[in-house]
Amino acid sequence: MSKAATPQIELPSADASIAQEMARWLSHLGAERRLSPKTLDAYARDLRQCLDFLCTHWGERVTLARFAALEATDVRAFMAMRRADDVSGRSLMRALAGLRSFGRFLEREGKGKVGALSAIRAPKVAKSLPKPLPMASAKRLADADERAGEERDTWILVRDAAVMALLYGSGLRISEALGLKRREVPRPGEGDVLIVTGKGNKTRMVPVLQNVLALIDEYVAICPHSLPPEGPIFVGARGGPLSPRIIQLAMERLRGALGLPDSATPHALRHSFATHLLSRGGDLRAIQELLGHSSLSTTQVYTGIDSERLLEVYASAHPRR
Repeated sequence: MSKAATPQIELPSADASIAQEMARWLSHLGAERRLSPKTLDAYARDLRQCLDFLCTHWGERVTLARFAALEATDVRAFMAMRRADDVSGRSLMRALAGLRSFGRFLEREGKGKVGALSAIRAPKVAKSLPKPLPMASAKRLADADERAGEERDTWILVRDAAVMALLYGSGLRISEALGLKRREVPRPGEGDVLIVTGKGNKTRMVPVLQNVLALIDEYVAICPHSLPPEGPIFVGARGGPLSPRIIQLAMERLRGALGLPDSATPHALRHSFATHLLSRGGDLRAIQELLGHSSLSTTQVYTGIDSERLLEVYASAHPRR
């Protein structure tokens, strides 16, 4: 990317050289690494906080040369300050990852080697298992009749049920489901796969059940708004793109009606998809491909869920002496 295309960044706690390299680094992460805007914002915020801390810590504005000479004690002091603000271990780990990324960028550009960042051990993060829904509950969420008493148009209830059926039936993220164009979703009997765009604009092929396609087709047939081939297949009440928040609110209403815990979210349907496949003998690497995980270790968390389920069955059914 040319320097002319690099955005300008103002850093009260650092000089222009740091600001310029930070702007180039963020542009690189967005264009070359294809990181999401949310991740870029988080990395930029973490670096700004670090620079603000160092400016106070050193008593002067941070220069590129001084940052390159960063010592491990400086990094530990920054992490301790963040921890004192009750920042979670996961957020601290992300902050360290972002700082290391900036340090590697400076090294590749010949602007110094920030070795202190590599010497710091990443904070421990308590592992929390995803909380899938029971199979029967996941299926009920995709039944529009469960919300028949609500004062909402029938097409909206059918739309929400179709989205939830898609999340559970194909293991999609909510952003992936709502990002589908009408031409990308086959009619019942005319196809059984979807090409979805996930994180990092990576595409993957996922199967879709015929009963899910039938539910989507029912929604399309009664939707009062125009659904052109290149437009989103799921639209809001006024015909614009459907917000994820609308599906989240629909799930909140269903939680109360079905007596489900707060962990029953749209994303929990994706967890349920993976867990139920695994419990029925699904191959872990195949599930990794279906979910669009770049690393098998991310998918392996579901083996922990299934092990817990087996132990619960054992504890409740095993004959005791």
